[in-house]
Amino acid sequence: MKKPFKVLTAMLAAFTLAIAFAFAGCGGAPYVTSIVQNPPNGQQDSFTVYYSDGTSYEIKVNNGKDGANGQAGADGKDVTAADLYEEYKKQTGDENITYAEFLEKYLTVTDDGSASVAQCLNSTMKLYTEFVESSIHYVGFNQTRKVSKTAIYTGSAVIWDIDADAAGYTYIVTNYHVIYDKKADGELNGGMTARKVYCYLYGSEDAPIEKDTGRTDVYGNPIYETDENGCLVYDYGDYGVSCEYIGGSIEKDLAVLRAKTSELKEINPDIKKIELASDYYVGETAIAIGNPENEGMSVTKGIVSVDNEYITLSIDDTKRAYRSIRMDTALYGGNSGGGLFNAKGELIGICNAGDSEDQNINYAIPLDIVTGTVENILYYFGAEGFENGVHIITLGVTVIAENSRYVYDAALGYGKIKENVVLREVTANSIAERLGLASGDLIKSLSINGKEWQIYRTFAISDLILTMRPGDSISFKYERGGVEKNTGAYVLQSRTDFKKI
Repeated sequence: MKKPFKVLTAMLAAFTLAIAFAFAGCGGAPYVTSIVQNPPNGQQDSFTVYYSDGTSYEIKVNNGKDGANGQAGADGKDVTAADLYEEYKKQTGDENITYAEFLEKYLTVTDDGSASVAQCLNSTMKLYTEFVESSIHYVGFNQTRKVSKTAIYTGSAVIWDIDADAAGYTYIVTNYHVIYDKKADGELNGGMTARKVYCYLYGSEDAPIEKDTGRTDVYGNPIYETDENGCLVYDYGDYGVSCEYIGGSIEKDLAVLRAKTSELKEINPDIKKIELASDYYVGETAIAIGNPENEGMSVTKGIVSVDNEYITLSIDDTKRAYRSIRMDTALYGGNSGGGLFNAKGELIGICNAGDSEDQNINYAIPLDIVTGTVENILYYFGAEGFENGVHIITLGVTVIAENSRYVYDAALGYGKIKENVVLREVTANSIAERLGLASGDLIKSLSINGKEWQIYRTFAISDLILTMRPGDSISFKYERGGVEKNTGAYVLQSRTDFKKI
């Protein structure tokens, strides 16, 4: 798949590219044989133009990160291979060459994503979560006793955000099932979520070990420290940084932790938050970074196989359906909570599940769900009148898809499945009914505070619900009986419209 290039706004770069294209149409003159995108280098991308006489020319292009105060510059918008195709025809007068012929003849993108992956390693980490688990043992004479132990599990995570204040916190995203243990002793553990979580940055990895008292038993074996419940005490070493759980959702299988930024930067001052992709698509490179089988942080690579698929998981003995990205990227135990990145090093999902019988079928939580859920958790963390976690409205609709079809976009170089989203049922006295929606309505768009979002998939509404907050105004555009209509606006009430999930 051809990758998007950056707009060549620098006059010299644009002029050079125009001359390079012009050479292709001149009889007897050297002509372009290929244009190769080089690995990214800081704030510049570069392309090498190769000619038929064996010579080459390098074009350097600002990548949009040279604006004031670190903001994207005017040269930061994307231009597609289709734009270059049109420019080629304009410069050479070759109107007969097809788009496919142009791609095959000239454009070769050789960037394998290695440079981008190398950069996002500073946004990844492995986790260890500690629980107290107890079991009942029969000791004879109808007597039993409870035996408790320390249980430690491992997973992966990404850095979501870093407070601007150096004395603040770094926010970390992982799976809910990484910090949850259905076998935990709720009383001794203080609930079902981990009583301790420690993170280790990439390149500064270690593992917890039993804390040695320095004493031995009568057989010369070391005696390890235990707590008041007889559970082993573990030492997390110099590289382990303690994390605080601030909220999560078992229904979304996502959790947010935080650690003191100063402690993380003491280990690695170059930590950075992840960069988010704007989209993802079938066939796109899918790179997972995690701690497979607790063997240390590593990278595996594949492609997105299915952009949206529902799978069933049972985290707490309750089966739930989870919308997921399917990819053929290899995952193993310990990859849970790690990032799934595209070739640019941008996050497209959080890895969370795999098919134990087929290593080519693995899953990640899609970016829209990750973004909506994490920002929801951060919004309600410490908010007055709300428990920490995810809070959403109950809209009161069930939907069905009609006229589902694949729509290819030649300019983007990939396509998406689109469908008509029709209301199958509207609950009495619900928000949807108060807005005037009814069974059979075809939903066209949903507006939040005046910003309109087109509705092309059945799950789009539930994704947007994650972004709604108390006081937001929502409305719908819909079609009924072939006539397009708009609902009035409804202002969401914090006490009556929201529930925790």
